[in-house]
Amino acid sequence: MTTNLNDVPEACTLPTAQRPLRRAEFDDLFATVVGRDRVAAGHLRLVVTAPEADVRDLTARETECCSFFRFTVEPSFTVADSGDAAADVQAAMTRVNAVIEAWVRARPEQWLWLHRRWPD
Repeated sequence: MTTNLNDVPEACTLPTAQRPLRRAEFDDLFATVVGRDRVAAGHLRLVVTAPEADVRDLTARETECCSFFRFTVEPSFTVADSGDAAADVQAAMTRVNAVIEAWVRARPEQWLWLHRRWPD
């Protein structure tokens, strides 16, 4: 993927005949949205129930022809139901915090915490 925005094509390179099929694929994906959040202008976070492999395949193919789009696919996880609610919540939040920590470590310049997120 290019890091120079001048190298990014201004238009989609997907052949015109294939565009309705690609749009149908995205319509199918969007039908599985169970959560959404506009993070910033031009940045939308979606939570979908579609299989992760299908999402990764579609977004990879879209990036090949439309490199001006950027997709980040995070793996899903389920919350255990062991009968010990406190332990299940602790385990789930530990996983959530690990994901957030990875985001922060990947791009620390984009984060500002005004409280102690992680204790010593």
